[in-house]
Amino acid sequence: MPSRVGSRYGRCLCLTGEQKERRFSAPFQERKSLTAKERIYSYTQLSHYLTCPRRYRHRYLDGWQEKDTRAAMLFGRAFERALAAYFLRDDSAAVLFQEWQLCQNQGLQYTKGDTWDRMLQQGIQLLDRFCQDDRIRIRQPRRNLQIKFTRPVSEKNDFVAYIDAIGTLDGTRCLIEWKTTSSRYPEEPPGLLALDPQLVCYSWMTGISEVAQVVFVRKRLVEVQYLRTRITDQQRHEFGHLVEDTIRRIESGQFLLHGGIRFPQNPCSTCPYVGLCLGKPELVDAALVRRPGAEDLGWLDELTY
Repeated sequence: MPSRVGSRYGRCLCLTGEQKERRFSAPFQERKSLTAKERIYSYTQLSHYLTCPRRYRHRYLDGWQEKDTRAAMLFGRAFERALAAYFLRDDSAAVLFQEWQLCQNQGLQYTKGDTWDRMLQQGIQLLDRFCQDDRIRIRQPRRNLQIKFTRPVSEKNDFVAYIDAIGTLDGTRCLIEWKTTSSRYPEEPPGLLALDPQLVCYSWMTGISEVAQVVFVRKRLVEVQYLRTRITDQQRHEFGHLVEDTIRRIESGQFLLHGGIRFPQNPCSTCPYVGLCLGKPELVDAALVRRPGAEDLGWLDELTY
């Protein structure tokens, strides 16, 4: 059964996505000495593997990771901290400015005409709209924001997830995920949200059937979407089997390449690891950095299949 470990805000912590990722996996130099009991998996790892096993190997075994230069990604992190400040009754607009200002001189990559100033203005407008809507309630925010859940998936492995929030939407208790985007999420056909694999994962981790996405849409006229659905017992059961099967393939060393160049679906063209697959050092240098110690993969040979 899953267990709730705690909230990062309960200890006044504010981890970035990369810091959370580090907590999910041990440093590469230490992995050789890990016992099987200490292996920890997350939804992000699962998603990487299911997208392309070779991409998983590049990221989690070889140590390559994408540079933090995408403005949209870093803005999402800053906005999440501003939301936490709102529920903690702090000045959310001031927190957004402070956190976003830290990224101002990092050589960010902007898309669709975005600028630092424009994104800040949109963020403040979204916070105002969210406050005016007043549809979300979170009791004990230090306990119910960014909650860590851990679930054993075998005698060897644990699965970890950080849930954005547990609260109520229009009076209905649900698990809540925050999203920032530049375009609206689709709402048709009805029930589409129930197919979101990350929400299914979070429902499986927590046992909470009612789930919601609060989508903060950055556009000329900002919008906040409140999307809610229900995850069934069957979906959670099937996801559990998917986790077990995926971990089994990872630990058996199956990292085959999933090529993805075929119109109109061309995932390889936007994959940050494409330079590694093509043997193009200039693409690697532009998109990736490598963590120390990743060159030593001897621990793979110690896996028992």
